[in-house]
Amino acid sequence: MNEKYLTIQSPAEGLYKEKGSKFISYAMPVNSVEEAKAEIARLRKEHHKARHVCFAYRLGENAAIYRAADDGEPGGTAGKPILRCLESRNLTNSMVAVVRYFGGTLLGTGGLIRAYRAAAEDALDKATSK
Repeated sequence: MNEKYLTIQSPAEGLYKEKGSKFISYAMPVNSVEEAKAEIARLRKEHHKARHVCFAYRLGENAAIYRAADDGEPGGTAGKPILRCLESRNLTNSMVAVVRYFGGTLLGTGGLIRAYRAAAEDALDKATSK
């Protein structure tokens, strides 16, 4: 049985705000681990004052290559929710990175999971998939 796989056609940005923190999300097509790393490095440079740049990507026909990173957030509160957004849309050769500017109020584990998921979904909602 052949499953249908989608990828992001062109980059898109999203935004989520909660308790003073700002989560800027970027959904984009990537075709290799090196390309994903380059995009993450670019975002870190562009947002050098941001506290965190969390991300997830899926690569390959069966999305056999994947990675999620919390970048200093509590384990499982950023990268995994972003990865689940990619999985739920059956996207591959795609990544989402979320840049967080800390607003001074802790959100807690549940709040972080909701915030990173909402930011990722916003960018993915604006992205064109094919």
